[in-house]
Amino acid sequence: MKIPEGRRRFFLFQILTLVVLAAVVLRFAVLMLRPASREPAAPQPKTLERGPILDRNGKLLAMQTRLSNVSLWRPDIKSVDDTCLTLSPLLDIPAAELKSRIKASPTDFLYLKKRISQQDGERIAQQVKAGRLPGVRLEPVAGRVYPNQDLASHLLGFVGDDNIGWEGVEYGFQPYLIPSPTGNTQGKGAAGGSTVDFGNQVFLSIDVNAQYYLEKIADQVKADNDAEAVTLLAMDAKTGELLAYVAKPDFNPNSFSSYSDLERYDWPVSFSYEPGSVFKIFSLASIMQLGGINENSTFVCNGAYERTLPSGEKITIKCLDKHGVVTPEKIIEYSCNAGAGYASDTVDAANFYSMLGEFGFGTKTGIDLPGETAGYLQKPEDWSARTKPTIAMGQEMSASALQMATAATAIANKGMLMKPIIVRKVLSQDGTPLFVDEPQAVRQVVSPEVAEKMLGFMEMGSTESGTGWRAKIQDVRMSVKTGTAQIADPKTGRYSDTDYIASCLAILPTDDPQLIVYIMIYKPKGPSYLGGRIAAPPVRQAAEELVSYLGISRGKSPTIPHSGTITLPKLKALEIGAEMPDLTGVPKRLLVPLLMRRDISVTILGDGRVTKQNPPPGTPLTQGTAITLELR
Repeated sequence: MKIPEGRRRFFLFQILTLVVLAAVVLRFAVLMLRPASREPAAPQPKTLERGPILDRNGKLLAMQTRLSNVSLWRPDIKSVDDTCLTLSPLLDIPAAELKSRIKASPTDFLYLKKRISQQDGERIAQQVKAGRLPGVRLEPVAGRVYPNQDLASHLLGFVGDDNIGWEGVEYGFQPYLIPSPTGNTQGKGAAGGSTVDFGNQVFLSIDVNAQYYLEKIADQVKADNDAEAVTLLAMDAKTGELLAYVAKPDFNPNSFSSYSDLERYDWPVSFSYEPGSVFKIFSLASIMQLGGINENSTFVCNGAYERTLPSGEKITIKCLDKHGVVTPEKIIEYSCNAGAGYASDTVDAANFYSMLGEFGFGTKTGIDLPGETAGYLQKPEDWSARTKPTIAMGQEMSASALQMATAATAIANKGMLMKPIIVRKVLSQDGTPLFVDEPQAVRQVVSPEVAEKMLGFMEMGSTESGTGWRAKIQDVRMSVKTGTAQIADPKTGRYSDTDYIASCLAILPTDDPQLIVYIMIYKPKGPSYLGGRIAAPPVRQAAEELVSYLGISRGKSPTIPHSGTITLPKLKALEIGAEMPDLTGVPKRLLVPLLMRRDISVTILGDGRVTKQNPPPGTPLTQGTAITLELR
């Protein structure tokens, strides 16, 4: 019997449908019965935690934390006024200013504030969750906390939103501070079991207490003299380690973006200037090493350096006074320009230039900081007839404050120049040394005899007849040289009659140099601009503080021998409960964990132990309480 064509097609369609259904059922059965895959899950992304920066004694200067950027998507806002009123106290920005910025933004997306603290971020998150801030978003970013605010800010530098260091040690030691994504130092700690790669610990050469003392002095100097900038350095004379590194004006790296380029400028290493008469100790030491003069050489100062060239041209460089017959010692004691100029005539230009280069002038010191200047020391073939005597007086060349302090190590160290050190060591999280900057002798610049004589000449500068007598402290022999330099006016090409640089260098004790202190005051506008008047006194203040703090022996002060071992009681970890405790006398190292708490906001000012606190003891503590602690 013949099946009709239409019916045959229908049967064929049914058969194909059954085959497809069977295939689907079979595949489903295979999937259901197959054992679960044993392939490892995709690895969780690692959190890269930037390593801490500490001072030479392990006191914390920079640490990792979590911050947030606050952004706004304008189309989602229901009421600009309500949004601004709610955000104003949370961001510490006036509501009117927020409203103006929102309306003036050329795009619908804008940032209202960057790098806010965890505590502030949590307060905003609560308002967002409650529906009071539509359109507001929190963007988590890695950030840094600098517990000491602006202390050593130029040295530390700062970190951008991308967790990358931009200036200072944060930039220079970036490879050590930020771990590689494939690093081996891992530890559990991120949410969801993801791993954390920790950066390494960077220990600086500075001492937090010494830094604090000298910053206070520099602040006062800047204010008293209405100066544009002040640099103050303290260096270990034997090792080249910087104990304090001060530049004013400064900035708070916790909020670096709100400061100007001038405030963030790293004066000690980046600014090059004519140092003036302080330079005479290096020029005379060079001339003495070359054999041009000895300690008994004499020159006549009639109030100016004068020389007539074979062409008949006369060169005249003024001196501060008519000093009469001067020896090298008197040239330093009186800061005699004429004597320094006449001394330079005893050596040729090429050798003089070479000796100054041995002190490190005209080249970078090699310190581990970005932006270092080499200064300026013109080659002899480009010198004019007056260049050599002018350089001998500290002009027609330039140097940084760091170069000046570093060159002084050759005078303090029996003629041996030391490399400056700002980072002592880098340790991994388990304490393994990764980098150690041991004291490094660069080269023998002058003989021990020349260095010793120069220290003696400088010691006369600290006597009542010397220009540096205001730097002298009791019971400690000090070698001092002051300087006052005019600043070249770029508009006229001549030296300014109003702009000066005052400076002072001290090496102490003279008989066993352990400390170098150098100050530079840029454009003072107070009652005086002379180095002997305004730069020597703060050097005395710094020396007084440091001699006592570092335990440098004073000539008439008794010393008590002991074993060198002191046993201190163990301090318990600090705990804060429902009420504010009395924190008076608590050391800073026990306060640092409080910075990581999310329920309270803690600001630590200064260093040492707590002397003042707000709120007072017994005050009930609630979510978001702001605590301020002053230390000394």
